Amino acid sequence: MAGFEITNIRNRILVSLPENSLALLGDFLQPVELPAKQVLVQSDERPSHAYFIENGLASMIALSPDGESVEVGHIGFEGMSAAHIVLAADTTPNQTFMQVSGCGYALPIDRLRRATEEDPVLLELLLRYNPYAALQLANSALANARYSINERLARWLLMVHDRLRSDDLPLTHEFLALMLGVRRSGITNELHVLEGIHAIRATRGNVKILDRQKLEVIAAGSYGTPERIYEDLFGAQLNRPRFG
Repeated sequence: MAGFEITNIRNRILVSLPENSLALLGDFLQPVELPAKQVLVQSDERPSHAYFIENGLASMIALSPDGESVEVGHIGFEGMSAAHIVLAADTTPNQTFMQVSGCGYALPIDRLRRATEEDPVLLELLLRYNPYAALQLANSALANARYSINERLARWLLMVHDRLRSDDLPLTHEFLALMLGVRRSGITNELHVLEGIHAIRATRGNVKILDRQKLEVIAAGSYGTPERIYEDLFGAQLNRPRFG
């Protein structure tokens, strides 16, 4: 595992591994750049690699046969793509792609499967991640069905803020509208509302978080449950302290 130091890793899953478990992966983990729009998991195709994200943000998208789509989850430094592989599922109808560029480690899928067969500690850790990912998806469905655009937007911004570890979120109105499944004009109006209470400042291609606590109040029960479960499962804080 020459040149691969645990002290240099940011990904929470890799950091959580004991040294001998990480050694099973280390020679096969390749550092990669992850540009925006790069597809990590293609719908209904077996992925060649799992990606452990170091920074940047990936979106998981549910797709329908007639072309409809909506975002159902995020992956940042806390997670990995292709988590379904650990559950012995070669494919998924969902797609995962990079929403905000970053970098990470690519691990061949075949090596990932062999490593989980050889190391029960690694397998247990990855199995713990899957319920968290499923819970995030379930809470996205709940938010879409029962919460207002304003509440969902606040939730979405908090989730992005958690994973980018920066108060500046490189997001456009068009992309926000696509991710939330609403019209661009609706997103623009809701961003103005959040600006009016000094929770954010929106400029072209960027949303700056000014007061996280205000977003948490607006998001109410639509945000927080998966984040608390993650902390219970991994013993590591996902959501960030209040800024502003």
